[in-house]
Amino acid sequence: MFRFVILTHDHPVLHWDLLLELDDESPLATWRILDDPGQGTRWRAESLPAHRRVYLDYEGPVGGDRGTVIRWDAGSYQSDVGAAVVRHGGVISCDGTRWNARIELVPEESHWVFRRLPD
Repeated sequence: MFRFVILTHDHPVLHWDLLLELDDESPLATWRILDDPGQGTRWRAESLPAHRRVYLDYEGPVGGDRGTVIRWDAGSYQSDVGAAVVRHGGVISCDGTRWNARIELVPEESHWVFRRLPD
């Protein structure tokens, strides 16, 4: 199993960053979640450039006056399609403190949709 983290990020506007560890060495696959992940079962997201692995455990100020990040959730996950989830989407089974669920990641033309699947 690999790790995931969701960070609350206050810059440039309040949003949440989902970061997925894909292997033991690569940077983290990253999406900006535009809707509050604590509300509802469907969220809009944007793919972002990969982030450094330090963010799996980091909370605090982000360099370059890019605000502050605070851990909203963290834990481990499994993917039905492995690292291909970054390009093609798929289902991840999260075992975190808040997201203890199966989440489907669906790429659409202008953004991604994350959907919580029924238990």
